[in-house]
Amino acid sequence: MAIEASIVESAQVGEFKHPDAAANHAFGFWVYLMSDLILFSALFATFAVLEHNYGGGPTGHELFRLSYIFGETMLLLLSTTTCGLAVLAMRDDKKSSVLIGLSVTFLLGFGFIVMEVHEIYHLILDGNGPDRSGFLSAFFTLVGTHGAHVTFGLIWIAVMMGQVITKGLTTPVQSRLIRWSLFWHFLDVVWIGIFTFVYLKGVL
Repeated sequence: MAIEASIVESAQVGEFKHPDAAANHAFGFWVYLMSDLILFSALFATFAVLEHNYGGGPTGHELFRLSYIFGETMLLLLSTTTCGLAVLAMRDDKKSSVLIGLSVTFLLGFGFIVMEVHEIYHLILDGNGPDRSGFLSAFFTLVGTHGAHVTFGLIWIAVMMGQVITKGLTTPVQSRLIRWSLFWHFLDVVWIGIFTFVYLKGVL
């Protein structure tokens, strides 16, 4: 990415203690992201194997409310848009706009988590927990892992907001913002896969 390349180059005169620090951080992040890709690929494969193992329990058609899940999806898609706007504001050195973008992204992501917790709570309350069937076990594992990642992303946003406020848009802060934005976009792509292959396919 052009933005990240410019940040890596400017690191030589920035606040990084070592000229190669930014490049090393970027490489380490990509290794992590690829490991996450492998993790979610394994979870999707597990769900594909178990998606029809209902064990006498309810099917996705009986459990999922597509309109509700669509609302969750829109929150996450909008948060990805505001995430991109925050990065664009960062490129223009607009600190206040970056903070606004991060704040809105946080609120949208938090709304997504609240809706997801509400859905899971009622599934378990109705006796449809992960121990009910292989289908539900795979469902809870996949959706729960994604939700845990989004929660971590929200904590990351809060930390980045604190750094932008206290340190400004320095080179290291911009580098971390870029990595966070890539992580957030990755979660959005994973959720589109969940919405399509778990919820939409389960309802149709």
